[in-house]
Amino acid sequence: MRQPPASPEARPATAGTDRPGRIETRGIDVVPDAERHGSARELFAIWAAPNVSYLSFVVGATTILMGLGLAESIAVIVAGNLLWFITGFISISGPAAGTTGSVISRAMYGVLGNKVVIAITGWLISALYLALNWSAASVAGIGLAGQLGLPDSAALDAIVICAIAAATILIAIFGHATIVRLYTALTVVLTIVFFVVSALVVARADWSYAPAEPLSGFSHVVVLAAAFTIVASTPLSYANSPDLARYLPRMTSGTAVTCWAAAGGIVPSIVFTSVGALAATALDMSDPQAALESIMPAWFAPIFVIAVVVNTMANNGMTAYSAGLCMQSIGVRLPRVPAVLVVGGIGTAMTLFAILVFDFLTAVNTMLELVVVITGPCMAVYATDVVLRRNRYDGVALHDQTRSGPFWYRGGVNWAGALATAIGVLAATLCASSSSFAGPVSAALDGLNLALPVGIGGSAVLYWIFTRAFRTIPSTEHRAGTT
Repeated sequence: MRQPPASPEARPATAGTDRPGRIETRGIDVVPDAERHGSARELFAIWAAPNVSYLSFVVGATTILMGLGLAESIAVIVAGNLLWFITGFISISGPAAGTTGSVISRAMYGVLGNKVVIAITGWLISALYLALNWSAASVAGIGLAGQLGLPDSAALDAIVICAIAAATILIAIFGHATIVRLYTALTVVLTIVFFVVSALVVARADWSYAPAEPLSGFSHVVVLAAAFTIVASTPLSYANSPDLARYLPRMTSGTAVTCWAAAGGIVPSIVFTSVGALAATALDMSDPQAALESIMPAWFAPIFVIAVVVNTMANNGMTAYSAGLCMQSIGVRLPRVPAVLVVGGIGTAMTLFAILVFDFLTAVNTMLELVVVITGPCMAVYATDVVLRRNRYDGVALHDQTRSGPFWYRGGVNWAGALATAIGVLAATLCASSSSFAGPVSAALDGLNLALPVGIGGSAVLYWIFTRAFRTIPSTEHRAGTT
């Protein structure tokens, strides 16, 4: 059938701009087959570099501080990180459509409905994660500044935060090819540094550790659920995985894409989050940086701090890159680079607040426990759509935002996706619990956090039902490149 007219955002940018060391000019427009390159294997480093992470140590220690034993803490860490397979799975839509996840999700929510969803999940939450990770790096950087004899002041803290943010945004500005090349090197360097830290921790860990007051009964279940939610929140936060896979050749194996992307998150996350749990068996991890530095040789501590900062730059470089693309997809008429700068400015402001006004560990735990009420249902709907459409996405058609386009649906909204997500978020909120919030269902269950199973399972099932009720999934003859 006749192709829809290509909107300006769907037309190719300057050919050959996706090269390391050159600023990427392509935004959310479709990547032509002639410019596709790379292999699924490169996704491992893209996802490993952000997850060889100081924040993993913090999260692992938190599971012990919550009262879990060592064995069950590690079991929760492994179980929670298996959700990386959802992140890896939705990334297969990138090569299929040749465009970003924030555009592909028009299939799930409609042209107008998608703008609302992406404004929240791809822009606001991305800015929150920028602030969270910059906070972690800034805590380390501020500590290093103190060791160097610089005076402790709010002005110095602000300078450190802004310097880290500026260096991070530079990565996002250069874009995809630079990220692929740079993160391969960073994965190796960061792994070496963090393995040294891990060896120091393992040598001091109490492998027979048991809580002084072991949990029992229903309260034990409550803590297990909360710990699982905190761990699982990390893989569920990466709905941008199609963005980093969209330059791969269209026929790249979906299994390979899923497994390499998932492995990049799973392997370092399980290893270093488990090390964080081990550290908490022997060290006072209420102040993670001070605790870890206390077991390091004096000469190594600055290297560790620099590694923490570099890891954060890797994580947030990817996040800022995708957040800039999200701004374009919701209709902000800015080129990719200015869009990245806007998101970076918002994230920097949030970081200044988190460090100068709010307690860091409280911010980490509260955000990780509550953000899943939104990210869980959205990821579930996305993954279910990939299954129902058999990963058949037409990148050009997805850029057709006219009322006669295939993704206008009813009034610009795909009510199957909108209702499934909204109900899933509402149900997850009712079942959520954190140190500062408890939904009525969770409160009735003495704080049991069921946000993840209710939000993910409920949204997936509802989307499957609603797509049939509203008949929003095309017939099998609708394949990539046809309408």
